[in-house]
Amino acid sequence: MPHTWPPAPPRSGHEPLESGQAMSMHTSPHPHRVAILVYDGVKLLDVAGPAEVFAEANLCGADYQIVLLSPTGANVASSIGITISVDGDAASEPSPDTFLVAGGDIYPRTAIARDLLDATHTLATRAARVGSICTGAFILGAAGLLDGKRATTHWKVAHELAARHPTTHVEPDSIYVRDGTTYTSAGVSAGIDLALALVEDDHGPELTRDVARRLVVYLQRAGGQSQFSAPLQGPPPRTPALRRIVDLVTADPSGKHSLAELATHLHMSARHLTRLFRTELSTTPARYVELVRFDLAKALLDQGHNATQAASLAGFPSYESLRRVFVRELSMSPTAYQRRFGTAHRADAG
Repeated sequence: MPHTWPPAPPRSGHEPLESGQAMSMHTSPHPHRVAILVYDGVKLLDVAGPAEVFAEANLCGADYQIVLLSPTGANVASSIGITISVDGDAASEPSPDTFLVAGGDIYPRTAIARDLLDATHTLATRAARVGSICTGAFILGAAGLLDGKRATTHWKVAHELAARHPTTHVEPDSIYVRDGTTYTSAGVSAGIDLALALVEDDHGPELTRDVARRLVVYLQRAGGQSQFSAPLQGPPPRTPALRRIVDLVTADPSGKHSLAELATHLHMSARHLTRLFRTELSTTPARYVELVRFDLAKALLDQGHNATQAASLAGFPSYESLRRVFVRELSMSPTAYQRRFGTAHRADAG
């Protein structure tokens, strides 16, 4: 049976929608089918991460039906040895709304099997939109689906993708890239960002924000944002209390995160919290919050918001405060940044 995550009984069987939660912008009598192509050696998180986003979106009012397909219809072994049960082969899937091919560590080290390329061709020609997670871009590329398009993949192998496909404009430092109806994402967890972007395309920002909060993932990491986002650099904090604060801030950068409020959240003194930040993250709570908001502001600018809107939505008290951070971090104003770096969220490459 297809993986409808979660199943679709009457809403009374689900938890209620939270306050302010949005229902679908687009209504349809049929579920939106998401076909994910898997194969032996596929990275499990490349499959599970995006699938969980669509499943969580269903709890917020969306209607996604997830089907897992392999080239032959046989179950596959993931990169960590866990068997993935599939629903069928590519030929059995009539017309997916969204087709995603997951990545795996075996690519680009090995040649892509003929049956995998055939399955990719078959599904891509039937789908309304096509995407890849991580090194799945090599499969799309080998199938000729990235010719003349913008794309990204894991930063460690982006140069190899560019070498193999010289007509593809590879953006090695993007979280995900959209070129028309073709989407590619960076490494592993960026598949979650890509899935959130697809949900936003389908259902708008309010529902997507609820999905991100439910999954406790970083909200609004836009495609053009660097794979080396400041809050993600370095190891996670060792102290559980500090990890809770980091999760709180990154899940809702525009929230109220003064030193006093953060300390109160942990029932500790502001002085002790500052000491934890300096010891483990080599910064202060205020500077950390500022950098997270800076990343969000960049994402908003990438998505087409003007600088004043980006400042407000990211939690900066004024445009001028945002401008000061941009000048300090990038030696340019928000407006100059937006002019220089094209958005990966635009509908077409031009």
